[in-house]
Amino acid sequence: MTISIKTKKSILLGILALTFSLNSCSDYLDVQPEDKLIEEQMYRNIYDADAAVMGVYGKFMALAEKNVILNEMRADLMTTTRNSSPYLKEISEHNVSADNPYANPKDFFVVIQNCNNVLKNFDMMLEKKRFTQEQYDQRYSDVGAIRSWVYLQLGIHYGNIPYITEPIETIEDAKNISKYPRISFNQLLDQLILFTENLPYKDLYASGSSLVINIDGYNTAKFFINKECLLGDLHLWKGNYNAAAIHYKNVMETGTKGGADTELYNTYRVKFAEVTTHDDLAVGYLRYSEQDATTLINSNTQGWRSIFARDRDALWNTEWIWSLPFENNFAPKNPFIGLFSSKNGDYLVKPSNTAIALWDSQKQSNDIPYDARGPKFTYNIINGDPVIMKYLYSSEAVATTGIANTKGQWFLYRAAKLHLRYAEAANRDNQQKVAYAILNNGIRRAYTPNPAPTDVTDVQQTKLPFPYDFDARMGDYPFYRGNWHRNDGIRGRAFMKFVGAVGDDIITTENNIIQEDALELAYEGNRWEDLVRVALRRNDPSFLAEKVYQKLSSEGNSKADEVRSKLMNVNNWYLPFTW
Repeated sequence: MTISIKTKKSILLGILALTFSLNSCSDYLDVQPEDKLIEEQMYRNIYDADAAVMGVYGKFMALAEKNVILNEMRADLMTTTRNSSPYLKEISEHNVSADNPYANPKDFFVVIQNCNNVLKNFDMMLEKKRFTQEQYDQRYSDVGAIRSWVYLQLGIHYGNIPYITEPIETIEDAKNISKYPRISFNQLLDQLILFTENLPYKDLYASGSSLVINIDGYNTAKFFINKECLLGDLHLWKGNYNAAAIHYKNVMETGTKGGADTELYNTYRVKFAEVTTHDDLAVGYLRYSEQDATTLINSNTQGWRSIFARDRDALWNTEWIWSLPFENNFAPKNPFIGLFSSKNGDYLVKPSNTAIALWDSQKQSNDIPYDARGPKFTYNIINGDPVIMKYLYSSEAVATTGIANTKGQWFLYRAAKLHLRYAEAANRDNQQKVAYAILNNGIRRAYTPNPAPTDVTDVQQTKLPFPYDFDARMGDYPFYRGNWHRNDGIRGRAFMKFVGAVGDDIITTENNIIQEDALELAYEGNRWEDLVRVALRRNDPSFLAEKVYQKLSSEGNSKADEVRSKLMNVNNWYLPFTW
């Protein structure tokens, strides 16, 4: 029997509506073991397998708020407001009580249990020939990668944890140290790298897959985790810098695998500004009025702000690698409106004084003395309060129907993060010039001698082996357009003056990269892990402790000194692993 494409889409639409709504359940791990009959009913064919995959993502989306709070409030860029609960204040001050819901690891293990259950049943389906080896490889690898991502977050926040890779029946099993002993974060990284590197399929779902469809204006291709990015992060944490750079470069080169010129030159390239049309993702001003701060392009459909506000169009696809949408018609509910908004939410968190000061200390290429990515785009002053805006542009647009507008995104991975992580790996792999170029002014400008020759045949390229090979030639005599000729660097795209120099040492370059992480990626769920990773690498707790101290001190928090002393002990970085 042949099933039409229309029927397939109808089936999957029903699956999506069901599985995403199931996410609102909170039964945690108190699930009855599946008997034979239930397994037969749930894992019959490829559509049941697809439902299982989407069910995993439905559960996964419940981690969105916790992921942002733990990775931002524990660090230096986010702080509490007058409306914050005592639990949020505990997170900010690193003094977590046993009943703090943000610190409870149970939610992570809900997703892990779901992954383990699905992986076990996929093995059964393959054995019974209920789907093909290729279908199995793709879905098994996707769910396995989600599990690795969740475990990485557990390691970052809790340190020693149990690594459980089989379905369990009760919470008590997960707490049973004799059955599931806790392993160190370093041992966990070894396990995650071994498992994830051995996944049978590391590409994205193919365009013809039954999981890649259009639903309510969304194409589902970017719903799914990018396994190469995940592997890059795992190797970066472990200190395998060349391996990390290889995985990151594989993603950076996605656009070279075919397609139109716009895809070839633009996909994940962090491209330069279109100074006339402003059909770009760059910080820009009206042409010939660049000295006038009022001409800043500040729009949901043009420029840097539109990274977080625009529809999932072709330009959106050049930046976003992994993003999960919150939609009016589907559960789970968007948690970020209540968290960030002072208009439609509870205004529970805000930018810290140190974050605001960092953006204010920068200088743009036109000498305007602040980084527009901060006060113009990442946060705004609304009725006297600094409000984080990245998550609110979609929800605070005027609703066109009678349904309350609760649209939004969980921002998980984009090109700027990819480039900064790549630059971090390259720098530690003794490729400081490549790292400088990616951070600042782009490959072409960094590799153009002064004075620039007319013939660029032998310049504007790194002439290095993979993963540090870049061809950014843009010349007319003779004509060249290398794949990277539109790359403008992170600060170049942000219209910022460049920092550091090509000859800087590893530590100076790394400091500049981690600072840029703050300026570019603030509140996207990266900051705590960035600080932890670098402090562990340097064996220097003060790198992290001092930044948290400055946040608390700048707001007059009497516990600032106490927190700094506490964080000088690495063991105090980790949350208590209690249910």
